[in-house]
Amino acid sequence: MSKVLTLDLGTNGARAGVYDLAARRLIAKAEAGYPTRHLPPNRAEQDPQDWWRALGHCVRRALAEAGTPDIAAITVATFASTVVVCDAEGTPLAPAILWMDARAAEEARASAHIDHPVMDLCGGANAVEWLVPKAMWLARHEPALWSRVARICEALDFVNFRLTGLWTGSLMNATCKWNYDSRARAFCPELYAALGVPELAQRLPQRIVDIGAVIGPLCEEVARDWGLRGAPVVVQGGIDAHMGSFGANCIAPGSMLLIGGTSNVHITQVPDDGARIEGVWGPYPHALTHGLRMIEGGQVSAGSILKWLSQDIFGLSDADLPALLAAAEALEPAETRLLALDFWMGNRTPYRDARLRGAFLGLSLSHDRAAIYRAAVTAVALGAANVVLDLDRQGVTVDRIVMAGGIMRNPLWLQATVDAIGKPVGLFPDDNLTLYGNAVAAAVGLGRWPGLAEAAAALAPPVREIRPDPARSAQYRRLLVQYRQAVDVLAPILHDLADGILAEPPA
Repeated sequence: MSKVLTLDLGTNGARAGVYDLAARRLIAKAEAGYPTRHLPPNRAEQDPQDWWRALGHCVRRALAEAGTPDIAAITVATFASTVVVCDAEGTPLAPAILWMDARAAEEARASAHIDHPVMDLCGGANAVEWLVPKAMWLARHEPALWSRVARICEALDFVNFRLTGLWTGSLMNATCKWNYDSRARAFCPELYAALGVPELAQRLPQRIVDIGAVIGPLCEEVARDWGLRGAPVVVQGGIDAHMGSFGANCIAPGSMLLIGGTSNVHITQVPDDGARIEGVWGPYPHALTHGLRMIEGGQVSAGSILKWLSQDIFGLSDADLPALLAAAEALEPAETRLLALDFWMGNRTPYRDARLRGAFLGLSLSHDRAAIYRAAVTAVALGAANVVLDLDRQGVTVDRIVMAGGIMRNPLWLQATVDAIGKPVGLFPDDNLTLYGNAVAAAVGLGRWPGLAEAAAALAPPVREIRPDPARSAQYRRLLVQYRQAVDVLAPILHDLADGILAEPPA
């Protein structure tokens, strides 16, 4: 049996794919959406039961398209840092706190004052998005709820529990988001105690499983409900964008996977030589592959800004978008005489600042929708280029980039990002790279290849190269100087606005 089921939970919906290991291709896929509830000033929540319903819907459709219910293995990837609190039976006690939820900003800042060796593995402080600050926030602000929590986990762990009845954590998620010591393969209860949540060490999933290792067999009840035949095993996955690194074969140092979507994620690896790299998440030892350290960069808001602008602010439908893109594409990046900052929900890299906010500078009454949209695209592209530039400044050279995600459906945003980075980029042939990366992990779990690197090299499809436009790249280089200057100047004001603080009038 050569078919594997590959599942992906993203911010806006679930996706299921059927991958044929013998043919080395994805033969079917389907997707189903679910809502997000945004609450002021900076909260975002989802219902975990919506995830499960969406998964069942798209799995059945994908199996029907593939024409077979015979599946050998299942691997799941999900958005990271989306936190679920459950009772002992795995029933959610509250809405899931989405990764982009920034309620735990104060708790994240407090982690910077903790002296512990594991903190050096995540850049010296936890980010507002991660599980640990969110647990700290719950313990501090929702003590009655926190006292009832038997298990706190991420979306990945919740889904794997529903699939197998076993509580497990992914080595990737634990290392990147839980302050787990991946070298010692151990939790750090003394660190959690210093952060004010000593009980966290026992409430997290206790069994940490490597990517590509078997968690256990699929529950018979799920197999019947989804219409699966055979005896599928569930193989450990990880964070959705990170799993895409296997699908793109972006594992070796010098290569980078850039997923452009609701948010942007930049994944690369460096040798495990102890060199300090600042402004990123990590470097995390063994988080992606053993023997290397993974670096995670990214932008909290990317495609979400463009969607917010076109739909919520301009009131345009999907059918109206091509005309807006054409009008914006006709404008050179510098022609708008606008500069925007892409920090609608804070900055992940390289400033690691949850209190930065978005901005438009240079507005006049002559600016129209096309100019404003063009400036927003430019801001998101400059944010991506700023990540690559800052890594290069620290000696992390990136000479191979593969790009995938929702950015592929927006040609203006795609080309702007390539031009701003100023390097050739390989375009993955499918907009959901995670489904392919999960297939790599499933193949290893089934013993088809000896390791993740070998399976990734064998299964990676060819990519199409797109090159930067030299003239536009020159414009972006100049705009990036202004972008960085604007951050330095505006950061104190943006912090005050995020905190709801009004400046004192002069005496």
